[in-house]
Amino acid sequence: MKQKKNRIRKGDYGYISSQKKRRLAITLVLFAIPLMIFFTGLIQTKTRNNLLTIVALVGCLPACKSLVGLIMMWMQKPMKREIYEKIAPHTGDLVMSYEMCLTTYEKNMFIDAFAVCGNTVVGYADQPKQKDTAFMEEHVQKILRSNGYKEKVRIFTELKPFLERLDYMNSHKEELNENIRFTPDETYPDLSRDELIKHTILAISL
Repeated sequence: MKQKKNRIRKGDYGYISSQKKRRLAITLVLFAIPLMIFFTGLIQTKTRNNLLTIVALVGCLPACKSLVGLIMMWMQKPMKREIYEKIAPHTGDLVMSYEMCLTTYEKNMFIDAFAVCGNTVVGYADQPKQKDTAFMEEHVQKILRSNGYKEKVRIFTELKPFLERLDYMNSHKEELNENIRFTPDETYPDLSRDELIKHTILAISL
């Protein structure tokens, strides 16, 4: 499954690396603008006590907000390419999302990949320090149910059983979608049910 160049979005492989560069560029620009305003006022009035200094200070607020987002993103490790290449042949027609940092008040967890099919959502978390998958499974399931999706959520920490589950989901796609009623969302009329579930998960991801 190839990603379109220069069109990397949340949920695509390569999102973390792309966002690090993008957010760095935006943050630098946002800080450069108030600095230019400040030095312009300083050069013109020969003192910091001028209106442009106030404008520059206020202008630093969005820059500081962008810096916080940049720091949070730089703390994330991208998905390993070799893992993506092992997963890709098993995805078939499943709705997939990659490189998600799920955040809660209690814990954060980096999920390398999620697959959605019918009433089943499975994820894979490679990073070895992530042990409390049960907590994140419950969290994701709670969010989905609050949005009207009664999905079963399972997060694997070993790649082999995750790939086996992807193969199973592909071969039993009709069975997993059996007896599921779906009404298109008015806000996103072009999205399928599986794509809406993916969208909901991405909404709670960094």
